[in-house]
Amino acid sequence: MPDFLSNRFHEKKKVIMAIASVFILVFFAVYAGSCFVTCGKLFSKLFGQNYQLMMVVGALFVLLYTFLGGFLAESASDFIQAIVMIIALVLVLTLGVSAAGGFHAVLENARQIPGFFDFFFTATPQVDANCVQQLTAAGQPFFGDAQPYPLLTILSELAWGLGYFGMPQVLLRFIAIRRTRELTQSRRIATVWVVISLTAAVLIGTMGRVLLPTALNTASQAENMFVVLSQLLLHPLFACLVMAGILAATISSSDSYLLIAASAFSKNLYQGIFKKDASDKKVMTVSRIALLAVAAIGMVIALDENSIIFTLVSFAWAGFGATFGPLVLFSLFWKRTTRAGAIAGMIGGGMVFFWKLVLKPLGGLWGIYELLPAFLFSCLLIVVVSLLTPAPSQEIQDEFEKAKTID
Repeated sequence: MPDFLSNRFHEKKKVIMAIASVFILVFFAVYAGSCFVTCGKLFSKLFGQNYQLMMVVGALFVLLYTFLGGFLAESASDFIQAIVMIIALVLVLTLGVSAAGGFHAVLENARQIPGFFDFFFTATPQVDANCVQQLTAAGQPFFGDAQPYPLLTILSELAWGLGYFGMPQVLLRFIAIRRTRELTQSRRIATVWVVISLTAAVLIGTMGRVLLPTALNTASQAENMFVVLSQLLLHPLFACLVMAGILAATISSSDSYLLIAASAFSKNLYQGIFKKDASDKKVMTVSRIALLAVAAIGMVIALDENSIIFTLVSFAWAGFGATFGPLVLFSLFWKRTTRAGAIAGMIGGGMVFFWKLVLKPLGGLWGIYELLPAFLFSCLLIVVVSLLTPAPSQEIQDEFEKAKTID
């Protein structure tokens, strides 16, 4: 990603590369933190030990795997890990539906929640000051009346789609496509997988409501539902397979994040800017140091056992979507984009920090998902600054036109 953006504007002073690399380091550290939270919750639930200790143990395991295997291990094992995850998902779904009394029973239970199946309304679990869901006099989870979906929530949900344009790990998959005609097939496969995975996620949560109605009644605890259901429904041997699936998912994600962040520092910052004549051996050493540093930051982020994985992921998603998404789109589709506009847009996307930490706690209109305002602000800066600065050189414009004809 940093190389593409820098080369797109024929940079001599690698400012775009430097800024892009810094953002990659920051947001992939947050992503790594979310994976380490997963490790902590998984191992602490399995072994009944302290969360922080288990998180560190899990993080060190992931780090050792990544450190020793590098890119070769990451590439060779992703497919196998995906197979394990799919098998685990099918096992828990099949046995969970059976234990809940069948698919019809699961749906009937969900219908009892006001607003759950209403397209224009949403369920409203009643929680106390500590965000613990309250129970009725009969000992069942307490839900308030269904509430209409606020416009703010709708916009926030739709804004998630903007994040795809700026995800380095997602864009790498697009780069791997050999011909433009393969995009149609890729789009169909991706759409089918998204439908399957999201449906499975909702079903697991819904089954949990039937089988464990009063357990896991905070947002943080609810993320253990898959682990708890596995322990409840499966023979220990098969439960181990499911746990392996969760660990595989964590490793599959975290090793990619750590390697991309380490590469951004060693190749783009160290060798690309500070030490251009650095040997491969030196670059490898720096890469390993960077990997350790990013992992350490991720562990610090994951120290709070009440951390919600979804919250961490959503912030990192917003960060990448706002800093890189607009620039990627304008770089590909607007010839008039200038280097100054690109720099302004990336820095403007960093507004996610200010919105998340300062404005969002105020509530009201400020409660919108930080990706949307930061994305729009970045787009505005790219357009305004590009129009106020000299047009790109003729060489850059000719290169832009030539790229449009490549199949």
